[in-house]
Amino acid sequence: MPGRPGRRILTVVTLAYVAACLAGCGTASRAATSGSGTPARPAAAVSSPARPRPPALAVTPSREAVTSWRLVAQVHGRPAVWEARRAGVTLLRFDQRYVRLDLHAGAGEPEGTWRYGADVAPSEIHHVIAAFNGGFKFTTGDVGWMSGGRVAEPLLAGRGSIVTYADGTTAIGPWHVGFPAPGRPVFSVLQNLSLLVDHGAPAANAEGCIQTCWGATVGGVDVVARSALGEASDGMLVWAAGEQLTPLQMARALVAGGAVRAVQLDINPDWVAAYLYVHGGSGPRAVPVVPGQLGIAGQLLAPYGRDFFAAVAR
Repeated sequence: MPGRPGRRILTVVTLAYVAACLAGCGTASRAATSGSGTPARPAAAVSSPARPRPPALAVTPSREAVTSWRLVAQVHGRPAVWEARRAGVTLLRFDQRYVRLDLHAGAGEPEGTWRYGADVAPSEIHHVIAAFNGGFKFTTGDVGWMSGGRVAEPLLAGRGSIVTYADGTTAIGPWHVGFPAPGRPVFSVLQNLSLLVDHGAPAANAEGCIQTCWGATVGGVDVVARSALGEASDGMLVWAAGEQLTPLQMARALVAGGAVRAVQLDINPDWVAAYLYVHGGSGPRAVPVVPGQLGIAGQLLAPYGRDFFAAVAR
């Protein structure tokens, strides 16, 4: 029996609707899958901008004399180095969790090729925070020196020693008098005279035996440029220097800065100098630390004849 016209129209419309639906569903399915049939990754959710990471190294030398500790360097946003100036003495305090000391050989002494040579090394150049002079000339007979297991000047028992262990931590004490710590590999040692500070007190001869016990000075004067490095009870390192100091004044400044043990470094204006390094696109820029220091040609970024220390971000 012939079908009714209305039913034929409904059938055609229904088939067209189903075809359109299937076409749409197929499009949606293809959009939701990759060519291999793997579900496509959903769109990432919109989130707030990430907080910028602090710079790896930020050094901001103090522009004015301050008696209280002022932060001058941060490592990955963490406070690492502080500066203070008290009674003619400039002090730097280093947190060894974020800073290590590298003992450098000079171009003239010690002889030979060493891990850290006569200037700040390429491996240190983008991490150096500060650098300062080392100890006496080897010809004085008051120095011991070792780096990387090689001895340039013999290490003698009882001498004040700045010891850096293989893990980069530095400690100060009298060599082979309960020091260094047993079982800890030592990377470098600088010995210079005896301890200027021990058990939190100045050495007994810091006042009455200046020229004989603490080094001959230019012109034979007692008040002269001096430098020293100490260790606090919490492991902080305390460096100190000034242009017009006696050994006792230096020792008292170190004790006031928290040092419980300390070694005097070099003396006399030509050899006492330190720098903080401000980093920028053209590399580090040296800023003198001690007011009135004569300074070192090349500011320890170029080869220097004597040994020195570089304080480097870990």
